[in-house]
Amino acid sequence: MASKLAERERAEAAKLPEDDIVGLLLAQHARIRDLFAEISEERGEHRKKAFDELRALIAVHETAEEMVLRPVSRRSAGPDVVKARNHEEEQAAHVLAGLEKMDVTSPEFERQIVEFERAVSDHAEREEREEFPAVQAVTSEHERRKLGRQLRAVESLAPTHPHPGTVGSPLAQWAVGPFASLVDRTRDALRRR
Repeated sequence: MASKLAERERAEAAKLPEDDIVGLLLAQHARIRDLFAEISEERGEHRKKAFDELRALIAVHETAEEMVLRPVSRRSAGPDVVKARNHEEEQAAHVLAGLEKMDVTSPEFERQIVEFERAVSDHAEREEREEFPAVQAVTSEHERRKLGRQLRAVESLAPTHPHPGTVGSPLAQWAVGPFASLVDRTRDALRRR
């Protein structure tokens, strides 16, 4: 199921202009689905690498969505949709922080990653159904490309580990994010050595 959804997301993203925010986010949703599949199939160090990539991608992706997409979603899809997506992302950040502390070979990790995948998939589908069309309806192609470039810029500075305390607050993310990102990226580099 995930591979069909990922293929659909990739196909939809390919129809959009380069740097279009919706296209970038659809492509990331597809990659997230691919990583969940890798985690399910792999063992040992390969599973750990896939999980580390997933953790970093989700952390960066959600931060960028909250800082760049959500302000446009608030006026196009409405504050209730934004509140619901931010709440889902806050829950995801807590789960991801817990998963990050687990041994990827443990039965508890296996159980929780399956539940987490389901929640992330549902969240992505709601974004694609409720937010993306609304954003497309109120923005021009030029605006979406500009938003896409902003999204990439934010992602380059976003933390690579979950920080549940900043979820849903762009102000907190602007204030804490750069420092958390520096710490996260340094920690990631040290672990790779």
